[in-house]
Amino acid sequence: MEKRHTVHLGCIAVMSTLALDTDLLLQPWTPVRLGGIQLLAKSYFGDTKYQMLLSNTQSVWEEEVDADTIKERAQELNKRLRAPADAFFDHLRTVARPYLAGEPGAAVACSGDVPSISVVDLKPHRLTLRLKSELAGVPFYWEFRCSSSSVAVVCSQLVCPLLAVNSVLQRQVAELAALLVRKDAEIQDYRESGAVLTRGRLQTEVFDELHYRENFITQVLPTVCVQQESFGFNTILQELYAAVMARRPECQQTVPPSTVTENGTPDRRVRDGQRPEEPASKKHGVAEDQQDGSQDDSESGTVVPKEDCSTSVTLGEPQSTQTVPSNPVPASCGPPRPKKKKAVGLFR
Repeated sequence: MEKRHTVHLGCIAVMSTLALDTDLLLQPWTPVRLGGIQLLAKSYFGDTKYQMLLSNTQSVWEEEVDADTIKERAQELNKRLRAPADAFFDHLRTVARPYLAGEPGAAVACSGDVPSISVVDLKPHRLTLRLKSELAGVPFYWEFRCSSSSVAVVCSQLVCPLLAVNSVLQRQVAELAALLVRKDAEIQDYRESGAVLTRGRLQTEVFDELHYRENFITQVLPTVCVQQESFGFNTILQELYAAVMARRPECQQTVPPSTVTENGTPDRRVRDGQRPEEPASKKHGVAEDQQDGSQDDSESGTVVPKEDCSTSVTLGEPQSTQTVPSNPVPASCGPPRPKKKKAVGLFR
């Protein structure tokens, strides 16, 4: 018994990485459909890694992958492709993140092809999804190899946030009920002052919170439960979830006040793994003085046009270096001449 207890504590220590990860905690749960299966998903794509959680309300699976694993798995599944890890990761982030955010149409718009996701293995302790897309004109395959999550991860990333959101919703309902009581008092004052309602259809009964609650449970609630086809995480709940998580003590350092929007939710770029305070050129490793929109491939030594992401992947032998200026100027054209200023005043 003592040995089994020690092993159990060791597993919790290893699996608590995602449980304490604030970047993933800020991401709201989103209902998605992957490979024909309805799931709840939350994911975080950083600069060199991604983290994801999936649940079918019966099991919870997780995966955390760094740059080295991305390169190894990409080469394992794509023998014909040779590219640095960041090229694989940029393509994977462009294609996979919209699917995990419940926006598969955005993946088609960003990548140009029609990616597809299929379920390879679905078991309580393991979930494997295969993503097929196209990179540099060659089929690109990727597998999300998720394992079952620990109790610590499920509690910190799902149970505790939902309890916090539930507490906020209860406070919101109580404030709305108090507002209705004050509105009824205001209407009664108008009536006592001689005001008459001109439209009979607008007349309402005095709000009784206890009667409303009983009526909701007996009449409205059964209909809501029958009609509910998804997991119910709509956009409003996702924004509320993100706002509640942004104000938790463990997330205060991850989300500074300057990156919180007017409605209290974290900036969308923060939730997508970007950093709003840094220029986009620095985030992608592009020098600010590059005016031709070119990007340097550190491993192949080629300068690739920024608009053509497919050429950043080397197929077979490395290609020759070629720089394409974005705004070629004819040799016959000299520098622009300054325009003469016209006199402005009473007299011309």
